[in-house]
Amino acid sequence: MFARATVVLLIALNLGVGLWWLLRPDPAPHPAPEPPVGVPRLQLLAEATPQVRETAAQAADAAPAADAPLVERASDDSAGGDAATGTTATSCHRLGPFADQAAVARARDALAADVRRLAVHVPAAGSARGWRVLLPAQADRAAAQAVTARLTAAGFTDHFILGGNDANAVALGRFGSEESARRHAATLQAAGFPAQAEPLGGTDGRRWLDIEVDAGFALDRAQRAAAAQQTTALDCAAWP
Repeated sequence: MFARATVVLLIALNLGVGLWWLLRPDPAPHPAPEPPVGVPRLQLLAEATPQVRETAAQAADAAPAADAPLVERASDDSAGGDAATGTTATSCHRLGPFADQAAVARARDALAADVRRLAVHVPAAGSARGWRVLLPAQADRAAAQAVTARLTAAGFTDHFILGGNDANAVALGRFGSEESARRHAATLQAAGFPAQAEPLGGTDGRRWLDIEVDAGFALDRAQRAAAAQQTTALDCAAWP
């Protein structure tokens, strides 16, 4: 009898809890957190007034495309030119000398991407009476004699020590053509001797490189890149 009463009581309690769960009111929503002082509340576009929505639409239409390139314009002070004429200040220089066409071609390739324009300059040809190959003047005659001893040991016997304006330089032969002289000089250079081929009278056969560059161009770095021994300023207005 007691067990039956307990079962009936439990059923009644379950029914009561179920009815309360079904009929209970919805819980009150949690209030939105307040933003920090001075920070405006984020507002959805749907919550804005029609005037605000219209302004936002106009701003979106005026915005640049996402893939549009960004171009930074230099200020008038940093352009390095004449603001009145719109021209850029430039300067011109002659670099060299270069012994042959291959050397000047290497210099041209090294500088072509960084200069406004360039041109190979070859002095007007003269009437060369032949070519000679020699080693530069040594410190004194004893040093020149030591060089000739090294030449003999290396198998080069056609040599003698010069005097006068070429004192202590070592002559290594005379040739009737530039090609023969340069070929002999190259053979000596391959053996470790800094031989040079020079014309006897007339032009020296060397070439130069004329360049026009923007203001602020690093001329010393360009000289190293081109393996040029000298740089000379030119008049850009006289450049043809």
